[in-house]
Amino acid sequence: MIDNMNDEIKKLKADLETISAWFLGEVSTLRTGRATPALVEDIEVDQYGTKTPIKHIASISTPDPKTIIIQPWDKSILEAIAKAIETSPLHLSPIAEKDAVRLTLPALTEERRKDLVKILSSKSEEARVKSRQRRDDSWKMAQDLEKDKKISEDEKFRAKDELQKCMDDFNAKLDDMRERKEKEIMEV
Repeated sequence: MIDNMNDEIKKLKADLETISAWFLGEVSTLRTGRATPALVEDIEVDQYGTKTPIKHIASISTPDPKTIIIQPWDKSILEAIAKAIETSPLHLSPIAEKDAVRLTLPALTEERRKDLVKILSSKSEEARVKSRQRRDDSWKMAQDLEKDKKISEDEKFRAKDELQKCMDDFNAKLDDMRERKEKEIMEV
């Protein structure tokens, strides 16, 4: 029955990777001082009555660190893209040109940078909570297996050590991602 616990640890590792990917996706949308397609690619545009992310209906480029150019494949939706960006939480003012939408990112104020770091910390804590809940589920399974005499007490504690190692690795990776993003946000 030790296979059950090994399978559970493999599932935990996969779930922790999923949480890492979620965190990375969440923080990639936090605006730093630098233009990046990730800022706008998931904004949904009302295209012929259907909400569609910009990345599915246009090419997004960053010709310089402060500018994003969005070129839709169907030029008739330029205004819809501009409107979607205007109403998004980014608080940007898009300029609809002949065949593209141009965004010029204003410099971040010190106050806004601090707000972004708070959001980053909140997302980081959310990822930690999710990971701890997942680890607790695995630990409960190990305790139940031992109680049902499917694994020995030694195997249960080996599983606990392995679960803790997975969590330590995850937390180190999460801290590294958070620190890199915070440095990016605080760069002037």
